[in-house]
Amino acid sequence: MPAEIPTPQPIRLGILLSGRGSNFLAIAESIRAGRLPGVEITIVISNVAEAPGIEAAAELGLPHAVLVSKGRKRAEHDADVVALLKEHKVDLVCLAGYMRLLSREFVAAFPHRILNIHPSLLPAFPGLDAQQQAFDYGVKVAGCTVHFVDEELDHGAILLQRTVPVLDSDDAHRLADRILAEEHIAYTEAIARVAGGEYEVRGRRYVRK
Repeated sequence: MPAEIPTPQPIRLGILLSGRGSNFLAIAESIRAGRLPGVEITIVISNVAEAPGIEAAAELGLPHAVLVSKGRKRAEHDADVVALLKEHKVDLVCLAGYMRLLSREFVAAFPHRILNIHPSLLPAFPGLDAQQQAFDYGVKVAGCTVHFVDEELDHGAILLQRTVPVLDSDDAHRLADRILAEEHIAYTEAIARVAGGEYEVRGRRYVRK
C-alpha cells in the first residue's frame, strides 16, 4: 500500500484592526472566492470596542475578540494580543487598519510574519493621511505598499507595491478611493506570496526564489 501524502496544513491568519476593516473584508472575500487556497482566518482582534470591522467578523462567523488598548501600557496590551494570537496558532499576522505601533517584543514574536498595508508608495508619505500628503505634494503617481512590520513606523521590508496615477480631476478623497481598490488586490497577492514560502528577506529586500 503506498504511503499517504500528508495534507498541507492551512496558513492561519490573525487579523488586527481598529476601524471598519475594509482590507480585512477583502481578505475574507478572497479566501471565500478561492483566491487564497490553503489560507484561513483563525482570529480577528480589535483594539477598539466599537470598531465596525469586529462586528463584520461576528457576522461572518469568524472567531473575534476585543482587547481595548486605550489607557493601557503598550507592552502589557501587546503581550495580551500576542498570547491570543498564539492561542489560535496564528502563522501570519495581518494589520488591517490597526492604528498601533507594535512593540519590539510583539515584532520579535512573529519575525517576518507580520504584514501591513500602507496607502502610499513607501518610503514616501509614511504615517497618517498618506493620500492627502501625496495629493498636497503634487505627485503624479501614488499607490500602496505591503511590507513586513518592524519596530519603526511604516518601515519594514517591502513585498510589493501597486501604483495609481494622480489625475487632474482628482481630489484627495477620489485618489484615496482608487488607492483603496488597489490595496484590496495587493494584500491578497502579498498573503499568497508569503503563504507560498518561496522567498527570503535579505536586509531590507524581499527576494522571491
